[in-house]
Amino acid sequence: MFEQRTLPPDLEAVRDEYAPGALVLDVAGDFDTIPPEAAENLGLVVDSLSPAAYPQEWLPDDAPQALRLYASSDFTIGMPEHGTVTWTDQTTPPVVLVKYRAKGTPEDFLDFLIAEALVQAGTDGVPEQFLPFFGEQYRQLADAIPLGPNEVYQVAAALFDGWVGLQTREAFASWEGRHDRLHDAWVDAGERLDDRLANLPRLVATGRLSFPEATEFACSAIKHHRDLPAPFAALDTAAYLDHGGSYAVRWAEKTFEQLTAVRDE
Repeated sequence: MFEQRTLPPDLEAVRDEYAPGALVLDVAGDFDTIPPEAAENLGLVVDSLSPAAYPQEWLPDDAPQALRLYASSDFTIGMPEHGTVTWTDQTTPPVVLVKYRAKGTPEDFLDFLIAEALVQAGTDGVPEQFLPFFGEQYRQLADAIPLGPNEVYQVAAALFDGWVGLQTREAFASWEGRHDRLHDAWVDAGERLDDRLANLPRLVATGRLSFPEATEFACSAIKHHRDLPAPFAALDTAAYLDHGGSYAVRWAEKTFEQLTAVRDE
């Protein structure tokens, strides 16, 4: 199911700099979450497995089943919000997984996604999923967002993605002149977001984009250092970088208070 991927020289250099020893593996199938019995096959290619587990008390009663599975002691790799490339530090060494759906992805962009995963895996304090980022505050976030549990999950994943992007984007910017192919892929992906970012408030106001979708889009743009419209611009701040989950919860509370006030006018 897992096969070691041959990396071009610039990706090798990124791995050596940010996550030395990490394995990059192609996965024979597609997945959101690898079944625990299949994930345990990683034990054949890594030194050890250390499945993560978190208190169920952190979760609202209506939390999605995928999140309950992740919090449990089952060895859970990959979550619905993870894209074509994901990573885990529940193994020694860390592992970057390239899903089967990567076939057909432009090579330079796919290599940037792998490079991004390597940077994240090598950044101290960055977990692989949002639950330990929010911890017991996830219940508070759910209370602040008057939407269903799947939408709360989507907003939480997006907010976490934005916080991670605040930490990793300086690495991507530093690749200019060193790893130009990867740097150019980062810049190109960011520039493609600009038109939609400018229209984000209107798309939400007209119902063409849901609030969770808009949050997801805006927070994904943070790692590309693009200009964000209100209320998302408040997430592109040193305060968010410093205060993390508690800042995200307060942002959600204030944002939905303002949205409710506008609707009630």
